[in-house]
Amino acid sequence: MLLLNNHRLGTNTLKRIYMLQDIKKTLWSAADKLRANVDAAEYKHIALGLIFLKFISDSFAGRQKELSRRFADANDEFYIADADEQTILEELEDRDYYKSANVFWVPETARWEALRANAKQADIGKRIDDALDVIEKENPTLKGILDKRYARAPLPDGKLGELVDLILRYPHKIFNENKKMS
Repeated sequence: MLLLNNHRLGTNTLKRIYMLQDIKKTLWSAADKLRANVDAAEYKHIALGLIFLKFISDSFAGRQKELSRRFADANDEFYIADADEQTILEELEDRDYYKSANVFWVPETARWEALRANAKQADIGKRIDDALDVIEKENPTLKGILDKRYARAPLPDGKLGELVDLILRYPHKIFNENKKMS
């Protein structure tokens, strides 16, 4: 326990404070990368859009990892007896498993790893816009909400890829820490 202004802070509160500090640092770093090239009113959309994309992709990957474990557990209701690797991979692409857990469906081309692998490409802005577009098409509740401005963002070559790398530092557990602490 830590005492702050005569209040005892538990482990979960401290984790939340550190997590928020990390997110704040990331947002400031993102703003610093954009500041010279993009109007202040504009760069929040670029940074927050990427963070949202990372969040839903990480949530998807977390659910996929959980499902893989459950498919292999003979005591679990999702157990698939005598399943080969191909069967498991096909089962992991079943949207219903994600919808039932309130996790957005993220098509393979829109997953963070696919974008990160191409972060240094000159067309990363278009790839991000395309990823957001396909996510909207697969998740009707997101229709018209996601801001697709990356291909036309007034950034010098490589700057958007640097942002992708910056946001990569924050793993799934950071973005989902509130679920565990609530």
